[in-house]
Amino acid sequence: MKRFVLFLCSLFGLVVSSCKESSSKGIIKVVSSEEVQTLLMDDFMQFVDVRTSKEFHAGYIEGAKNIDYLSNTFDSEIQKLDKTKPIILYCRSGKRSAKSSKKLLKAGFTEIYDLEGGIMKWTKQGFKLNLSKRH
Repeated sequence: MKRFVLFLCSLFGLVVSSCKESSSKGIIKVVSSEEVQTLLMDDFMQFVDVRTSKEFHAGYIEGAKNIDYLSNTFDSEIQKLDKTKPIILYCRSGKRSAKSSKKLLKAGFTEIYDLEGGIMKWTKQGFKLNLSKRH
């Protein structure tokens, strides 16, 4: 019985230490449209649309900054963001934002949220887009 308790305590310690390790390296969490709505209530949150400029100006989620994942300047543009603040990313369907999330994690960002299904799912669920005044 003592060995079993000792085993459980060791296992618990291992789980706790691995949780600390993953949080110190950062997290990427895929979130729903509803969760993004809640997260955006926090003024501390950074919000980035990683689609092309053309896609962005056709319709974007209010408050988002456009940093094109496909551009040559993506890596330098993300360095201008605050690595200590949480960040939400989105694209058209979720593929570019998933790739962007990994790049941000490698760049030292610690709290990254990725909009599940991108802007396509966002609009399908009835959430609104802003249209750019630029043509």
